[in-house]
Amino acid sequence: MKSDNNTLKSRRRLVLLATAALGAGLVPSLGRLAFADSDGDDDDNHYEESANTSFTLANTGLNAKIVVVGGGMAGATLAKYLRLWGGSGVAVTLVEPNASYTSNIMSNLVLSGSRSLSTLGYSYGSLAAKFGVTVKQAFVTGIDSTAKAVLLSDGTRLPYDRLVLAPGVEFMNAYGLTQSDYAGTTPHAWQAGPQTAELARQLAGMSNGTFVMTIPKAPYRCPPGPYERACIVADYLKTYRGAASKVIVLDENASIQAERETFTTAFGVTHAGVVQYEAGVTGIAIDPVTKVVSYLDAVGTPRTINAQVVNPIPPHRATGSSAGGWLAGAGLNNSADGRWCVVDVLSYESTAVPGIHVIGDAASCGLPKAGHVANQEAKICADAIVRLLAGQQPDPAPVANSACYSPITASTASWLTAVYQYDAVNRKMVVAANGGNPLGAAPTASATVSNKNYRNMSTWFNTLMGDSFA
Repeated sequence: MKSDNNTLKSRRRLVLLATAALGAGLVPSLGRLAFADSDGDDDDNHYEESANTSFTLANTGLNAKIVVVGGGMAGATLAKYLRLWGGSGVAVTLVEPNASYTSNIMSNLVLSGSRSLSTLGYSYGSLAAKFGVTVKQAFVTGIDSTAKAVLLSDGTRLPYDRLVLAPGVEFMNAYGLTQSDYAGTTPHAWQAGPQTAELARQLAGMSNGTFVMTIPKAPYRCPPGPYERACIVADYLKTYRGAASKVIVLDENASIQAERETFTTAFGVTHAGVVQYEAGVTGIAIDPVTKVVSYLDAVGTPRTINAQVVNPIPPHRATGSSAGGWLAGAGLNNSADGRWCVVDVLSYESTAVPGIHVIGDAASCGLPKAGHVANQEAKICADAIVRLLAGQQPDPAPVANSACYSPITASTASWLTAVYQYDAVNRKMVVAANGGNPLGAAPTASATVSNKNYRNMSTWFNTLMGDSFA
């Protein structure tokens, strides 16, 4: 794969033009969204879908009933592209308990007041009006994989030819905290919404105190997200509450999980004296009333912190995978720890139950759990389903890309990107060979933290959300 700037820019322009003029048929390469060049030059990446853009469904002659569970980045994208690529005979029903979606991407900026939650809301109106997706507002209560039907909270029984699950994650009780603690005094805010607003309120009420946050062992949603949050909170506190404020990051992982060099510099230089990062901690315990945090440091020494605000990011698992949950009841949470759904990455079909596909954060597929990745998985899955319905095999060499921006201060950001391709030997997606880097090399991070990256972050976000929610 060539990595020179001209090649990247040419590919990007073609992809953006193609995405704006969908309907030419089954074109899996339309799944590649734009990402920044390795030199940070992203000046020509300013595509945003017009509200007046029209779409034509592919003429495939296929007829099938597809039920999609979950209206987040993965589910919404999948529903849209199944209609586009499958054609009018492929009936798609999207089951989602909420009337709209609130983006987790960019939600950290709500904490500092740089964005409001209202700017992160997306409805399902375009999916219904432009693409003919049937939207059903309900909870899933069970799956009858033998009869191929989904059972809903309103008593509806939806039959399917293929079922796609994109339920996202649920958060586990941890550190001595319960779901009521998360919803009240000790929000994790790792699901954008009321907890985000509550954490922002608590942060705004701080004096020169200590903000403690925890990071669970990987895998978790959005690998760079916790470190980004630490930077945003640190920047806010030292700007509005003084440099005596502290942000203590207790990471259960042995090291920073994404953009290690960027965040090491951010903690040690940009936010020096404010951020205290500790890796490899164990035994975290949080008192939701007193806000006392105790833990063992990397060498096993007991430590105690008297915090003013505590923000635990607890371990999470696929929604419905707890004991007695609807996902567990169908036997789909088949990872070794029972938290995730193992899939074949050529089609995202469950390795446990045929005819059911799992995409997004709930899937165990080797790719990061992130919004842009969910968008990509959805397109690979949609392409595979259309091929399977037509009696063909899934694409044997799928390619996906991932991109994300991380704000470091109120006006600067970094970025991280990778292209993934299928490794047929190990049957998994790995970072693609790039220039002199072999298959399986590390993702590419921005060389600098800059205001230009911060401005380009909005273009990337708007393009991504426009692609997923039309």
